Amino acid sequence: MRKTPTELQQSLLLVYPVLRSLPPAQLAALCEVATLLQLPASGELFAEGQTCKGFPLILRGTIKVVKSSAGGREMLLYRVPPGDSCIITSSCLLADSPYSARGIAETPLSLLLVPIDFFEELVANNRPFRDFVFRLFAERIAELMELVEEVAFRRLDQRLAKLLLARGDAIHCTHQALADELGSVREIVSRLLKGFAAAGLVSLAREQIMVVDRAGLRQLADPGR
Repeated sequence: MRKTPTELQQSLLLVYPVLRSLPPAQLAALCEVATLLQLPASGELFAEGQTCKGFPLILRGTIKVVKSSAGGREMLLYRVPPGDSCIITSSCLLADSPYSARGIAETPLSLLLVPIDFFEELVANNRPFRDFVFRLFAERIAELMELVEEVAFRRLDQRLAKLLLARGDAIHCTHQALADELGSVREIVSRLLKGFAAAGLVSLAREQIMVVDRAGLRQLADPGR
């Protein structure tokens, strides 16, 4: 059921408190002109080469932003949860350029798409909003630089061990999904996981990985520690 204007404003302010800096009339105008979009899990929000149509404010769910190769392989660049900002969208809007990656709903997704002219007005005239956009831009660039460093200078088995440690002790995930996140192929990830299992670091079941030896995985992920 569609939210009332008051409910929509309350939901928006809950996840984007920076918008409390807007005058009430401008906040009401934002909710009126923005388009409410809802996508199922795996739905595509934007595609590489597509023109950006607005700035997303995520109310529920998570977007994953991925880069695809000519051969069909994908690498996860980052995720955008509620209250966060998609820097590829920001850069497209600020530079008037098309998308350079794909945005996919990782979970059922609900968001407000703010029109370009309204976004530009906020960036130009509302300092808290402008600071919010550029602070998240800087944080995301730092994360992407870390990703470049990981890919360029760390072995795949180290990166896989680090990823498993970050997911907890019981990981419900396919080998293909792990390969996509690492920018690799399923066969290599499966072979590494079998090696981890043989070494007693993990146990494997269908679409499930149980971490058995966190200390051993930690040593593999960062042998210099």
